[in-house]
Amino acid sequence: MDSAAAPLSEAPVIQPSPEWVVADGLVDYAQALAGMEAHVGEMIAGQAGERIWLLEHPPLYTAGTSAHIEDLTDPGRFPVYAAGRGGQYTYHGPGQRVAYTMLDLKRRKPDVRWLVSSLEEWVIRALADFNVKGERREGRVGIWVDRGQGREDKIAAIGIRIRRWVSFHGISINVEPDLSHFSGIVPCGIAQPEFGVTSLVDLGLPVSMGDLDDALMRHFDAVFSLAAPQN
Repeated sequence: MDSAAAPLSEAPVIQPSPEWVVADGLVDYAQALAGMEAHVGEMIAGQAGERIWLLEHPPLYTAGTSAHIEDLTDPGRFPVYAAGRGGQYTYHGPGQRVAYTMLDLKRRKPDVRWLVSSLEEWVIRALADFNVKGERREGRVGIWVDRGQGREDKIAAIGIRIRRWVSFHGISINVEPDLSHFSGIVPCGIAQPEFGVTSLVDLGLPVSMGDLDDALMRHFDAVFSLAAPQN
């Protein structure tokens, strides 16, 4: 951007909020992929706006583009899908909130690192509403909770895909899933025994899916709407 046309001191543009869609029941994963693909295609063509799709899936495993087959330790347990997103294996299932974020990064900020950092910050702020201190960890994707005595548990996963500066896939946050279902994979390729998985309910917090949705909606604009001026 020409600094003469838009000085760095100029206030950043506040972006309008995306459309929020909350799905009823469990959404088939193949259906979700097709829905995202269709909407992203419409966004690229200028025929649709941004959308955040909040949903739950039936029990399944997804393989990101960096997944290693040896990390699928129980391949017959649940259906396995090639997700097309970045990252390795993860689990989705009832009691886990998935937020598919279809955002126009050309309008917001065409920077992959900014998007990942913003997704992390969004989760951290939402969790803080329930007095949970979510933290980033160098070399370990997602948001983690310190359980003490050297143990840390993952409470949220992040995996994205970008096509022509439109993002899709997004985040998943464990509200009250069956944590034993994670044992069929090495989640995100992290096998050390001191690193596990947790959920809001596992932490002793009786949080509902609606409570979490409200927190996500409440904090979205503060994290994503202020796009920095582009150089």
